[in-house]
Amino acid sequence: MPALSLTAPDPTGVRTGSLLGGRTADDYRELLHHVVDDLAERFRTVSSPSVGPDRPLLDDLVGGVDLDGPGIGSRAALDEAGELYAQNAVWFHHPSYLAHLNCPVVLPAVAAEAMLGAINTSVDTYDQSLVATLMERRLVRWTSERIGFAGGDGVFTSGGTQSNLQALLLARHRAEHTSEEGRETLLPRLRVLATEAAHFSVSRSAELLGLAPDAVRTVPVDADGRMDPTALRLLLARLDALGEPVMAVVATAGTTDRGLIDPLDAIADLAAEHGVWLHVDAAYGGGLLVSTTRRHLLDGIERADSVTVDFHKTYFQPVSSSALLVREPADLAAVAHHADYLNPAAEAASAEAEPNQVDKSLQTTRRFDALKLWITLRAVGPEELGGMVDRVCDLATQVRGLLEDDPDLHVLGTTDLSTVVFRFHPAGLEDSRADELQPLIRRILFQSGRAMVARTTIEGTAHLKLTLLNPEATLADIAAVLDLVRATGRGLLAGTRLAAAGEGR
Repeated sequence: MPALSLTAPDPTGVRTGSLLGGRTADDYRELLHHVVDDLAERFRTVSSPSVGPDRPLLDDLVGGVDLDGPGIGSRAALDEAGELYAQNAVWFHHPSYLAHLNCPVVLPAVAAEAMLGAINTSVDTYDQSLVATLMERRLVRWTSERIGFAGGDGVFTSGGTQSNLQALLLARHRAEHTSEEGRETLLPRLRVLATEAAHFSVSRSAELLGLAPDAVRTVPVDADGRMDPTALRLLLARLDALGEPVMAVVATAGTTDRGLIDPLDAIADLAAEHGVWLHVDAAYGGGLLVSTTRRHLLDGIERADSVTVDFHKTYFQPVSSSALLVREPADLAAVAHHADYLNPAAEAASAEAEPNQVDKSLQTTRRFDALKLWITLRAVGPEELGGMVDRVCDLATQVRGLLEDDPDLHVLGTTDLSTVVFRFHPAGLEDSRADELQPLIRRILFQSGRAMVARTTIEGTAHLKLTLLNPEATLADIAAVLDLVRATGRGLLAGTRLAAAGEGR
């Protein structure tokens, strides 16, 4: 039987199905140049955040691809994906994309993706990664020092959800090992304290960790929406009196909806007083660690036991790139697990033990995502990154000023970061009708592809939200989107009035 050929040329001459290696280096270069040229032209010419096709059309396009047929060749497959995926993608770099915590990405990090993807390092064990492990550990130390953890440690993760899960796992481990109760009686009684604005991953993590359905207790907030330390003190005292041990307090440094930072120092005082693990979810606000003008907003973060930072938000990195940092390296031992085929316990106990990252990670196989941040820091420096964070925060301040006296659009509260929550609500419009209009405005803009804003509900009231994460967007860019919001809302009201007039005839 003849050997199976992996190098049959496709019509363009590029070998199809070839593995990346020395003999296919030229093919690799040609394919990547082809993709990059196509994407560069798309970036150059894109005129809106998306083309806005309806989902049925996308379903038909995806369903029409034959995944069981013979191969069509590498270049043809890439061209097909360009028309299917890139043509219908959401473009976060466009100034009219203002919906979620998705950032445009810095060029050095994109180039780093090509490097780490091709080499395909896994940083779970040292013998698979060598210098990559050492580079990640250096970045963990760098981030720990920025936080104020003099001897801290940590590990890169897939995102804030995983970072928060691991943090609460470490908190549960400490609670178990400082209690005289067994796990079966302790776990149903453990409590986690956070505000309603905390990320949903806190509640999901509590469920995954086997805590009671009501384990996450809500801490009231102040008038602006930040955790109220007085209310936290009262809740801690009440739970202590009830014999319900608090496993962790989760403070948020950058709430998803409003970009608010809880008062970290005051919360740290109470956590220390009650001997409770303090986790700071700075997935959004972690970019302030490199800000030269707003770093003080994170004062007290150095007193946390653990901190989440998402580099793929305010460090302008491609997803995924997050990290969990801990003040005490020994706390990470709670996730250590040894397998003879990977990281034998006997070797780990040796003075010459290899630095296996799997010893401190929830993941085994793991991409070298730290390379993106490493190259970014070397290319542009932390000061420039901090300046980019400051620019989006400054833009939010300017946008809020623009809305202060707007007759149709009413801004809500304040922010510490780069979000603007507002509401289309012209004078005389009933509250209930205004509530109905907010999601409709968002949907119409989304389906048109012209602009993308988010919608949310705060204290039972529907709002729209701008998440500003593009340092190159201008106030004029945002004003143009607000004009679209206003025109869409006015159009919906006009349609309602016309319909009512028609019914009256």
